[in-house]
Amino acid sequence: MSLRIDRGLFKYDFIDYHAVLCVPVDADAKEIRKRYLKIARRLHPDSCNATNEAEKQLANELLSKLVNPAYEKLSLERDRTEYILVLSQMGKRLVQESSSVELHSKVAKELATTSNIDHIYKSAIAKIAATQFDELLQAPQVIAQISELNLVYLMRSAGQSMATQTPQSSKTHSNTTQSNTAKNPAPPPAPPPAQPKEESAAEQYIRRAQTLIEKNQFAQAKVELQDALKLEPKNSRCHSLIAVVYLRQNQLKMAKVHFDNALKLDPNDSVALEWKPKVERVLAKQSGGTHVNSSPNHGGKQPDNSGGGGLFGGLFGGKKK
Repeated sequence: MSLRIDRGLFKYDFIDYHAVLCVPVDADAKEIRKRYLKIARRLHPDSCNATNEAEKQLANELLSKLVNPAYEKLSLERDRTEYILVLSQMGKRLVQESSSVELHSKVAKELATTSNIDHIYKSAIAKIAATQFDELLQAPQVIAQISELNLVYLMRSAGQSMATQTPQSSKTHSNTTQSNTAKNPAPPPAPPPAQPKEESAAEQYIRRAQTLIEKNQFAQAKVELQDALKLEPKNSRCHSLIAVVYLRQNQLKMAKVHFDNALKLDPNDSVALEWKPKVERVLAKQSGGTHVNSSPNHGGKQPDNSGGGGLFGGLFGGKKK
């Protein structure tokens, strides 16, 4: 049996690992692992409930040629981050080519027109996941259907991002001017208000990243911040925020690198000033060595391991001291 798939993102010479595992494109490592283990139990030769040898062989092929490679790619943080970045860029590209995108499944067509994108998308993914490998012969077609959903979701998400980048200043100026005219009809007319400062593209990436961080969607937040750094590599706030993301993902060395960059660009960056010394102390403790902190105010204290959130207590949910 051929495992070739030519719909959805696969049509663009792209291997859609999220579709293979039937997880949303914003799934975190825990969700990906949980889904993989469930599929592996269904397809592994030792636990497969296949009724004949041909079906058992097909299950093994699906596991070894599709499912295992997908999990290997998405289970490693660095690989997953790079992969999601490629997905993000592909979504932006597909928006430009939307007239040539062809959809086959009813649910993908529904997602293309609905206003409640996230709910419809994730509900559809969850529903398909429940029966994805019930009919092994149909598995490639089911994966193709999931990939179509991923394609539409990426396009709609990229389209929304582009829409938020459209300047609204002219509309704001028009409404304000009309209001001023109504209040002050007599000449001379009131001077027009100052145009609101438009966000740069990097600032828009940063704003979206902050929203994702608040939702604990760190992989997506990292992609947004990496895009911002490509545009403004000397943006201290961006370095500080991506350091926070690495911190929440327990990648302390990467967090330290970006906190260092933030302080080089802005020695008064409050987040970096607060968290860099804590990260350094934890790294020193992990290495079992002695570390001389570059901050003059660390006071030689050990990392905060109290019930208030440990290393993250002061920034994520706890009160600053």
